[in-house]
Amino acid sequence: MKKIIISVIFLLVGFGASAQEIALIPKPVKAIKQSSEVFSLNQQTQITANKEAQKIAAYLQTELLKHKGIALRNADKASTNYIDLQIKPNAKQALEAYQLSITANKIEIKAAHAQGLFAGVSSLLQLVRQQKVENNQIFIPSWHIEDQPRYAWRGLMLDESRHFFGKEKVKQMLDWMAFYKLNKFHWHLTDQPGWRIEIKKYPKLTVIGGLGTFTDLLAKPQYYTQEEIKEMVSYAAERFIDVIPEIDMPGHATAANKAYPEFSGGGSPKYPEFTFNPGKEGTYQYLTNILKEVDALFPSQMIHIGADEVHFGNQHWNNDAAVQDLMKQKNFKDLPAVEAYFVKRMADSIKSLNNEVLAWDEIVSGNLPAEKTTVFWWRHDKPEILKQAFAKGFNVVLCPRLPLYFDFVQDSAHVVGRKWAGSFVAVQNVYNFPSKEITDLPNASSLIRGIQANIWTEVIVDEQQLDFKLFPRIAALAEAAWTKVETKDLTEFNSRLKKHFELYTADGLYFFNPFNPKASPELLTPAQRKGLLPDNEEQTAREKEKIK
Repeated sequence: MKKIIISVIFLLVGFGASAQEIALIPKPVKAIKQSSEVFSLNQQTQITANKEAQKIAAYLQTELLKHKGIALRNADKASTNYIDLQIKPNAKQALEAYQLSITANKIEIKAAHAQGLFAGVSSLLQLVRQQKVENNQIFIPSWHIEDQPRYAWRGLMLDESRHFFGKEKVKQMLDWMAFYKLNKFHWHLTDQPGWRIEIKKYPKLTVIGGLGTFTDLLAKPQYYTQEEIKEMVSYAAERFIDVIPEIDMPGHATAANKAYPEFSGGGSPKYPEFTFNPGKEGTYQYLTNILKEVDALFPSQMIHIGADEVHFGNQHWNNDAAVQDLMKQKNFKDLPAVEAYFVKRMADSIKSLNNEVLAWDEIVSGNLPAEKTTVFWWRHDKPEILKQAFAKGFNVVLCPRLPLYFDFVQDSAHVVGRKWAGSFVAVQNVYNFPSKEITDLPNASSLIRGIQANIWTEVIVDEQQLDFKLFPRIAALAEAAWTKVETKDLTEFNSRLKKHFELYTADGLYFFNPFNPKASPELLTPAQRKGLLPDNEEQTAREKEKIK
């Protein structure tokens, strides 16, 4: 008993210095320190939940056992030392709103919807995981929290075409997304280097199209089977994360064209076999068949078709007989008109499958209707495209290269990754996004769905480099997407962020420490040290070409 009292006193002293600060990321709307009391979480703690909350209760039990070795007991009713989870439907309450109250006798989490209850459980898990187990129990300070997000779309994209990371690494990413209340996982599964999703009607897409990576053209085929896709989608759903597949078209089709060259539209000297052929009727049936299998695997009812950078490799269309016939038949004056025709037809196929169409911001210049279509604004240097998207009534996810491409380096001293004319993506740049110049644009308040960070993997070749690029920027992303701008405070955020570094270490992550860069030097592979990968100057030249 004496040891317990000493532990409690030590805990309270530790919190006394900053009694009103709660080390949650993202910062909640309201967090009030209720008293000096603490809740003792231990093996005798019970968990109660109404019928609608049972699955979330099971998730909480699993996470507490995994991270703290504490097994909660189920109970129908309890009067002391228990956690109570309740979903009480209320149409007026926001989808992800929740209340979390911690007293000496109980922890209560209430919400009107399952998404809100899960967000409350994520907050509780953050508070628990930051405390040490002492005498087989964890002391959690008394707080009353009321919370809901700023944006409904809080996303993270991973490119596994260029380098493949596999199920376990993606599951770890999904765990951290749930930890930080991110709820959209955009999975970039097809591109030039490799096709990473099994399509049973077209097996060569993975057997041949799955060969190689961005840095190793001879790497064995790497891809996800449909059973593995189902497993990952289910894992994400348990964490209230929607998984959105990206199947690139009409450009970035090189891997697919290696497998089925009869549907290739050719390319350019720099980007051979880059496009699908928009002049062949069989191309549309081929791609629709692919999308039908994709649709069956992803219940999010959203498919991203890319539709970007087609001009990199559509020069062959000028000489392709099928494309030229199409242009004459439809009276198309130029190749952008052909591209718009292709995108419109494939968008119609996606909508016929009851899916929403997602695409990069090039589609704003085409003829797609805004209904059931979301634009991903990525070209930070083209604000006029964002304005056009709003003017046309498109829903928009903000993901500009600066500051939301996490393949940019985090520090001026880093060498692996994008760094344009000294521009890089530091934690504070992510945290301060979006600016008023964006949010004050006409129609922005009603059409911005949210924000998303994108991790392209040309130069991210292994798990440690992936972690180094993602952490701790994922935390800044989470707060930028969740927390209302008027309550954000970078200095306070940095204080909270430092307390999360121990959690990163405990999970085996190699992360960048922006407060002490020497503590976490950038890791380079032997090939990178020898300069076998493109250096920043070459990357910059390539990106300038994209801007053109």
